[in-house]
Amino acid sequence: MNYLNAFWVGGAICAICQIFIDRTKLTPARILVSLVVLGVFLQAVGVYQPLVDYAGAGATVPLLGFGYSLAKGVARAVAESGLIGVFTGGVTGAAGGIAAAITFGCLFALIAKPKSKS
Repeated sequence: MNYLNAFWVGGAICAICQIFIDRTKLTPARILVSLVVLGVFLQAVGVYQPLVDYAGAGATVPLLGFGYSLAKGVARAVAESGLIGVFTGGVTGAAGGIAAAITFGCLFALIAKPKSKS
């Protein structure tokens, strides 16, 4: 059942994002940044953690989950080291996602031919 929950929640997030890409004039970059900010906001107000508990990787792998990781890392670092945690916690909490984004971004930039949205 855990796999099914992860699949449908992650799929729903991705489907909603694809609708935004197809039906609006927003660029994919703006949509992706909006997802990260929305993930931070939802974690800050306490709504995203129950979704993570329910869907697992279906909620943590999409970009909403990256924002969730940033917010969770900041909260943990602030609790441990005070105000300096605001600056260090997000990077520490999302280090794996940041490293993967840089690595795969560079890799795909070498093999893809990107075009702007018309």
